[in-house]
Amino acid sequence: MNTEIDRQRLINTITGQLESDLFLGGVWLPIGRIGKVQAMGKEKMTTDSKTTQETKNSVEQAGIIEEKRQRLSKVGQAVAQCTKCPLHKQRTNTVPGEGNPDARIMFVGEAPGQTEDEQARPFVGQAGKLLTKIIEAMGLDRRDVFIGNILKCRPPGNRDPQTSEIVQCVDFLCEQLQIIEPEIIVALGAHAARTLLESSDSIGELRGRVHEYRPHPLAEPIKLIATYHPAYLLRNYSKDTRMRVWQDMQKVLTELGLPIPKKE
Repeated sequence: MNTEIDRQRLINTITGQLESDLFLGGVWLPIGRIGKVQAMGKEKMTTDSKTTQETKNSVEQAGIIEEKRQRLSKVGQAVAQCTKCPLHKQRTNTVPGEGNPDARIMFVGEAPGQTEDEQARPFVGQAGKLLTKIIEAMGLDRRDVFIGNILKCRPPGNRDPQTSEIVQCVDFLCEQLQIIEPEIIVALGAHAARTLLESSDSIGELRGRVHEYRPHPLAEPIKLIATYHPAYLLRNYSKDTRMRVWQDMQKVLTELGLPIPKKE
């Protein structure tokens, strides 16, 4: 038996088989196939891991938001039971506030009006409708933000809040701010701005720049931008006042890194 001839025949047979299989579409490259399978497995594992992490983050975020919602609900219950100042004697409803419990922006006015007192919701009267338009002009929705007031009960005749009333009520707002942790507070009008900034300056002096507010001394500062109250805007609906409010809202969007919609 010629070993060399037999070896060559074996090589030729295997080569012929390989060429035939390759011609017919077969793959006789084990390393390549294994490598491809391994690569596909790694890609799938990476994708699955990413999806799993995203799902986990989504679940955790939903849990955080639900916890905030429950804590805000407890604040609302405490507001409903409050009798610290005389305003509770003539209220129809308390108006704790409403909106996204994880909002990046929190709008704060001075006190509920008649419509708000009747519906137990903040900013639903004529001034509220204007505020909604302002929020929508920013490219947002009321559901994206949180809206509240310094006072949770309506002062008689919609008069200005009194210092004694503010002192008794402002802790509710501070607690809401600590729960929501907004990135920016928009103080609507002089009373809200002065209360939060502990200032006696006019709204004209306070608007136009970014301030800092701390719910308590050890808290991280929250940016605050003051602007005119929608009710003032209704009484002074001029091109100048509208322009100033829009400038303030542009500043809010810029601070948040959000795009500024073009005005029609």
